[in-house]
Amino acid sequence: MDSILIENLISPITMAFLLGILATLIRSDLEIPEPVIRIFAIFLLFSIGLQGGRELAGVSFADILSALAVAVAIVLLVPLAAFFVARYAVGLDIVNAAGVAALYGSVSSVTFLVARSYAEAQGAPMQGYITGLVALLELGILAALFYGRLALARASGAAGAPLSAILMETLRGRGLLLLGGGLVIGAASGEANFAKIEPFFVDLFRGVLVLFLLEMGMTAGRQLQGFAAVGARMAAFGLAMPLVNGFFATGLATAFGLPLGSCFVLGAVAASASYIDAPAAVRATFPAANPSIYLTASLGITFPFMLIAGVPIIWQMARFWQGL
Repeated sequence: MDSILIENLISPITMAFLLGILATLIRSDLEIPEPVIRIFAIFLLFSIGLQGGRELAGVSFADILSALAVAVAIVLLVPLAAFFVARYAVGLDIVNAAGVAALYGSVSSVTFLVARSYAEAQGAPMQGYITGLVALLELGILAALFYGRLALARASGAAGAPLSAILMETLRGRGLLLLGGGLVIGAASGEANFAKIEPFFVDLFRGVLVLFLLEMGMTAGRQLQGFAAVGARMAAFGLAMPLVNGFFATGLATAFGLPLGSCFVLGAVAASASYIDAPAAVRATFPAANPSIYLTASLGITFPFMLIAGVPIIWQMARFWQGL
């Protein structure tokens, strides 16, 4: 375990992230322009969609039925667990508990990218169709907001935003659109056409990811300034909830017969928390929810923890369930 953790710490991806945190803490003038960061994000999301679609083209629906069942269980149960823990263990009110559940019920695309690269480095790459399931897991946002609306309705009769509006907001999100659109294009292109774009979307992938993680480190460093406002119980939530979710997801995936790499990536994604798409949906549905609670927990606590220690811990969980 120690060697795996050290290997993760000295990887270019993790060190770039730590460099970004350091740059913020020492108030460096290092800055990557926002338009460039958006290009990086579009490139990474679209690239994993294309690569996933390429792999998905050769898979039948019967082959992914078990994995699809695992994804549906994660979408329904992970945000529900996050809502109840935030509501009753941490002591948040309904709207803030729903906001936290939306972020922890959704996924971090960056954590997915890191987990995918980590699985490949360990010699156990995920199956290509997992990319499509990751896109599906974005619907955890919808499940969390539904739980929040239901709790409010039972407590005070508040209706909140229409469910159809929440659904459309989720479907229009850039993460789901780029991943889903990339899947379709990658699956329909064929090997000959994909080979023409492979040098750009595959060969450059890890280099762009390192630069993107540098910026994410700076962003996380800025969120750490709000750590005190979150409180000790919420900080504990941000560290413990990912491990609970990862243990549950890797165990469930193993029970449904998925191989090690796919179990690990699904577990890492279930353990992650969104900080891009989910906050917009939370603001639209529960404007009274406090961003300093859910964003600081997600981006300031869970995200750094997952990149530095969480990913190798989830890897060991997957190995445990697989009997390795």
